[in-house]
Order: sequence, then C-alpha cells, then structure tokens
Amino acid sequence: MPDVTRRTFLGTAGVLSVAAGQAQPSDRINVGMIAVGSRSQELLEGMKKVEGAEIVGICDGYRGRLQRAQERTAGRAKIYLNHKELLADPSIDVVTVGSPDHWHKWHVIEALEAGKDVYCEKPLTRTIVEGPEIAAAVKKSDRLVQVGSQGISADVQHKAREWVQAGKLGQVTMIRASYNRNTAGGAWVYPIPADASPKTVDWEMFLGSAPKRPFDLERFFRWRCYQEYSGGIATDLFVHLATTIHFVMGAVMPSKVVGRGSLYRWRESRNVPDTLNAILEYPEGFTANLSSTFNNQYEPTGSFEFLGTEGTLILGWSKLTFIPERNFEGNGWITQAWPADLEREYNESPEVKQVAEARRKARGGERKIEEFSETGADPTVKHLSYFFESVRSRKPTVEDVMHGHRAAACAHLVNDSARRDKVVEWDFAKDLQKG
Repeated sequence: MPDVTRRTFLGTAGVLSVAAGQAQPSDRINVGMIAVGSRSQELLEGMKKVEGAEIVGICDGYRGRLQRAQERTAGRAKIYLNHKELLADPSIDVVTVGSPDHWHKWHVIEALEAGKDVYCEKPLTRTIVEGPEIAAAVKKSDRLVQVGSQGISADVQHKAREWVQAGKLGQVTMIRASYNRNTAGGAWVYPIPADASPKTVDWEMFLGSAPKRPFDLERFFRWRCYQEYSGGIATDLFVHLATTIHFVMGAVMPSKVVGRGSLYRWRESRNVPDTLNAILEYPEGFTANLSSTFNNQYEPTGSFEFLGTEGTLILGWSKLTFIPERNFEGNGWITQAWPADLEREYNESPEVKQVAEARRKARGGERKIEEFSETGADPTVKHLSYFFESVRSRKPTVEDVMHGHRAAACAHLVNDSARRDKVVEWDFAKDLQKG
C-alpha cells in the first residue's frame, strides 16, 4: 500500500474544497454513482467537499434514494435507469460503487471495461475468487480502482503505522480488534420506507446474479442479513479491521484463520451470525483476534489494541494512545523455595541487584503516555480526496485492488472456517485460499 503521509496529503494542491478558489472546468471530474443507499449518500456529501468532483449521474433500485440524491446535488445529477445506461455515458469519468456486495464484482468490472476509474465501497468482493477476476480486469484496463475502507486515510492510523514501523512498540505479537453494537439498526434491521412497493423498488435490479426469489422488501433494504448478498459481520466489519491491521503492520495476509460464529438473538429474517470471533495467524510474526457482537455495545478505549514488548497502542477512530510497558523481573516468589544460602547468593549477585534497582526507580516514576488525535476533514473525505488526486495524477490509489481483495479475503476465510468448523489456510503464491 502506498505510504501516503499526512504531509503529502496536506501538500496536495487543489484537492479539498477548503482550499481557496474553485476548480477550473478542465479540472472537473464527472462522477456517476451506482447505487445511492445510506452509505453512498454519505459518499455523496463527502464528494461535495472535494474540489473538482461533480456528481452528474445516479442510479438505484429504489426511487426514493434517487429523489434524495438528486436533491442533494441541487438537481444536477441525472437519473439513469440502470448501471449499464450510466456507464454508457462518455461524459462520466469516475463511478462509485455502493451496491450490495453480490453486485460489486460486476459493477467494478463493467465500469473498468467502460473506461471509468472506480471507487468501490468495501468489501471489494463477496467471494474470494472474485478478487483475482477484478485484478485481471484492472490490469487489462488503464483505469484505477480504490476500495473504500476509509479508516486508513485517517491521521490516527497513519501515526499508528509510523510508530509501529519505527519500533516504538518493540515486537508486536498480538492484536485485538473489535466492533460491537446493540441496536436493531446496528444489527442491520433497518427501517423500511413507507412508500416501498413493487412500484418504487426494482426487485430484479437488486437480485442480479443472486438466486431468484419472490419480491421481498426485507431482503432489499436489509440485505446484509442474508448470505446470498453479503458475508454478514465479516464482510461488513471485519474487513475494516483487517484493512487497518494490514496497513499499520505492513502485513499481506494471514497464513491460517479460525472463525466461530453463532446466531443468538436476532433470529428473525436473517441467515448470518450476530456474533463472530476469529483468530488470524500472520507469517510476519503476530496473531490478530477479531470479534464482534450485536448483543452488547461495550467499546474499549479503542477498537484496536496492538500489544508489543515495549508498549501498547490503543487505536480508536479518532484517537491514538501509546502506553509504555513497565515489565520487571521479580523472582522472589521463586527463590523463596530454594535453600536460604542459595537465595541470599542469588539476591546479592550484581545482575539481580541491577534489576532490582531499575524496578525501584521505575515504580517511583510515571508512565509517559502519549496521545494523538484526529484533525481536519473526516476520514471519508480524506479517502475520497486521495482517490481523486490519483485520478488526476494517475498514480496508484491508497487502497488498490489487491489490498481490497486481501482484506475482503480475510472476511471470507473467517466465514468459511466458521461454516466448515476447521482451520483454513492461504496460498500466497496464488493469492487465494488453499483447498
């Protein structure tokens, strides 16, 4: 992943709308949005803050979303009947893909074939094998793809990466990462608009390549609850966690994964777990524990804990805290079981006295806890700004197709392990799951 620093970000001229002046017409990048659901409406608002980005086209399976997106663009965005019609418009330079997961591969590849650069919301894929297919399409085209795990564009994650790579934590061998919720909305049981009906919802557009079934508003508006369209917790939340872990640690993929998932509470209208745990073992020399439940909203001080031999890094979405270690040898409870003369001889040795003195001084001092907070634009705006700068410069995006493929693949490995009740492995040569 390109090492985009805060300095290079702030030094990028004409990216954020907070910069003086407006982009010239020749600098304008016309954007078409494939699907304008809740997350895409946030992207829309984010792009309005990126200088030179102009949303000119939208399509979606629900009429109400189109109406709201058009209102947010002051009527400038044209409504297209479907994504194929939108992609056929030569005036559109870039597309965003915010459709359900089972559509991502098709929308991204067709956009590349139409000559568009693509910003795709995570996860990039719904199955592991789709990653190499998208990568091949990118290679065949001269277009760019950026995946939308916006956390890695946050200042706090750049600082976390800097501290870890500089050895501030010593040797990091364990990472804990979690994302918990305890509401119906958090469990994807979203409210359904009152006007939703076969007249306002294009059911066939939604289904696409998914198994055919009768019209179902719950599946249309709460698609993350169903494995036919998503990977549940893993592809919604674990992808964010894996993306950050890979970015901060400079890691590629876990070599082995174990996952366990269960459905304890939200039993109606879903077939994916509401509680999921996973262990990811990385060849770089550390293990990551991922967990999420929709039955309790407790959040530790940060969603990530990086545990190193010299300190702990607690990473939240807007704050970073470093806590140095205070580890001391204290073997008195062991030597008290020795013969008394051997214990006295051990305690009088220069090495043991030196350790005891260091322990005494350290206990009398204070830990130098360091903190770092997020500043400036929202990470989504920063992530979008990086993307549009890449579109202009033709330089690699901050989260390209392979990084998106591997982060999503972590989620797919977790789901597969939980489903099959076995350890699953990664084939680094093929960039695919073994077996």
